[in-house]
Amino acid sequence: MNIVTFKVGLFTESLMLDDQTPVEAQYAEEGPGPEIIRAEPGDQLWRPETQQQPISPVGRWCSVRHSCALLGCLGLLAGVGVGSWLLVLYLWPAASQPASGTLQDEEIVLNCLGDSSEEVLLPSPSKSVSFRINTDDFLLEVQVRARPDWLLVCHEGWSSALGRLVCQSLGHLRLTHHKGVNLSDIKFNSSQEFAQLSPRLGGGLLEEAWQPRNNCISGRVVSLKCSECGARPLASRIVGGQAVASGRWPWQASVALGSRHTCGGSVLAPQWVVTAAHCIHSFRLSRLSSWRVHAGLVSHSATRPHQGAVVERIIPHPLYSTQNHDYDVALLRLRTPLNFSDTVGAVCLPAKEQRFPRGSHCWVSGWGHTDPSHTHSSDTLQDTVVPLLSTQLCNSSCMYSGALTPRMLCAGYLDGRADACQGDSGGPLVCPDGGTWRLVGVVSWGRGCAEANHPGVYANVAAFLDWIHDTAQVSLGAVLVCGFQKDLLLENCEHP
Repeated sequence: MNIVTFKVGLFTESLMLDDQTPVEAQYAEEGPGPEIIRAEPGDQLWRPETQQQPISPVGRWCSVRHSCALLGCLGLLAGVGVGSWLLVLYLWPAASQPASGTLQDEEIVLNCLGDSSEEVLLPSPSKSVSFRINTDDFLLEVQVRARPDWLLVCHEGWSSALGRLVCQSLGHLRLTHHKGVNLSDIKFNSSQEFAQLSPRLGGGLLEEAWQPRNNCISGRVVSLKCSECGARPLASRIVGGQAVASGRWPWQASVALGSRHTCGGSVLAPQWVVTAAHCIHSFRLSRLSSWRVHAGLVSHSATRPHQGAVVERIIPHPLYSTQNHDYDVALLRLRTPLNFSDTVGAVCLPAKEQRFPRGSHCWVSGWGHTDPSHTHSSDTLQDTVVPLLSTQLCNSSCMYSGALTPRMLCAGYLDGRADACQGDSGGPLVCPDGGTWRLVGVVSWGRGCAEANHPGVYANVAAFLDWIHDTAQVSLGAVLVCGFQKDLLLENCEHP
């Protein structure tokens, strides 16, 4: 098995032509040089000078004539060969000619593996029920696959449990507020239709649970607010591989052991941060009180000892494997909630059944090493853009030979121009979804940093949505219960 390296810094190779040898030149230097044709002993045209005899004038003339004839024949044959080659090039279909310029990433892999490795793109499964929240009045709307229009949701049969399910399906960690709004207090078109949940189906969110209505019996519709996420109030101009301005990635966190940065993390809510399980496992014997989370941080030199939010609970995924780095995620619950601001905020999770296609341009950020020799870490937060690659491509024999599981995804460039590196582990891989940013991956592992044909491997957040929601919800319930036991010490209050 290839040696893998935890992504415990961000490496971006310069793309300037003066500093980087083109891909074609690199391959030419590694491979054999151009073949030089030369005459060898035994060839018909080779004659040792010691075997030559004096030649008479007549013989010399004959020899010259013979040589001329021979040269003429050779010239004729050469002309026929060149003509035939030009004719073939002219008549050969254009589709069979090799494309000029640098080979694209997947072409390189296909040349290595053959056409059988090409991935068949399957259509994404369409959602039977979709939700959206009107940003003006926070009214909940539902779209059932059988109907193309968006329907306002009647308040009858509604509950906070349903509100949590809707927020989670939209990529939010929790529900913050819900209520019924009188139809007389809102403006809507006369053609507006409504939907009511069927109580006999248990109030679920399945397609069959929604019944179209011309009006709501209660005269009220559902207003819903979910936890804020995915916005960048102070986002600066995007320039890959540059130092990050304050507020550009407000969910970026630094997970520190004592005063030393250990890994990156992503803020999901004021008291929740997600990171990589291997970051915690490596220091699992450390005291819990030694862990700190710094949010809204750009430069590590600006931090002071004992600053940062104290970690109250560390919850690694129970199926995390140290052998193949599967299930490489962990949740950190903070003792004191973070104060959200323009520079500190939460990232959205992927919406239910949402998949970002290969080639999507996403961003990875961190304070890790900025060169593949691991000799220099960055004091200032760095970021770079990386495209998503298909799992089938990354599992090819040219790359990771099947090491990726369904809980992993990979992103980067096959020529190694940019990648995460040591010190970036646990940090975010985020992709834009309209005006919302979603956490698609958690920096996990890879072979080296920015190595050709070895892009970065990330924990696939979409595979952990249920675990994240369940863990955060159960733990929140336990904390609420413990909150009433003021006389008990924190250690005596059991947290799940």
